Amino acid sequence: MDYIEKALDKLKEWIDRLAEILFGPETQPEPELIPIPVDDRRQS
Repeated sequence: MDYIEKALDKLKEWIDRLAEILFGPETQPEPELIPIPVDDRRQS
């Protein structure tokens, strides 16, 4: 069974590479911005 899992993993790598060549690199989701609280009390 281990041989089958290794073969499937290798096949998945090849498919991923082929898809990247054909369709371009996988798009990364933009990181969600975290609001930073600002203390305006310093301004007098």
